[in-house]
Amino acid sequence: MIDKDNFNYICNLTTEVLGFTKDDLALKSRKRPLHIARAVAAYIGISEELIHPKIIAKAFKRHRTLIYHYEKTHKANYANCESYRNAFTKVYKAYKSLDSEKQIFLDADLMKRYLLKNGVKESKAPKHSQVILEVKSDNVKCKIKTSYFDFSNQLEIIKFVLKNYHYTINII
Repeated sequence: MIDKDNFNYICNLTTEVLGFTKDDLALKSRKRPLHIARAVAAYIGISEELIHPKIIAKAFKRHRTLIYHYEKTHKANYANCESYRNAFTKVYKAYKSLDSEKQIFLDADLMKRYLLKNGVKESKAPKHSQVILEVKSDNVKCKIKTSYFDFSNQLEIIKFVLKNYHYTINII
């Protein structure tokens, strides 16, 4: 879920920087500027955020093998194609400047207290009906116990609370 949100963020950034509308990357058009924008967004998603090609392909409404192609041809495109190089440089600089503004947690207890203080609630449900959300920020992990019925609500609260932080969430 977080990977999908992160990639949507990259797509929105790419379209904004390169002057397209929000849904242009998912169009069936093969026009060169759109192809370059998709390739740039896909490569940043794979290389920087480690997003799985299936998620990227679904966002573009394409087959995942195209995403592997974008990853494989990045180096040659960057070296030989001026329009690709310019687009990639613009988007990557914007991505890095916004990415560097995000914070990380240095202590697991501090992160858990921050989450609980800002509206995340741990469940006291029996062990067999619990879902554990493992929140990771840099090298720090904390676990939030929630119930099957409430985990999607807690997930949304965590995403809202940590919007200015680097984090990933795994559902255990």
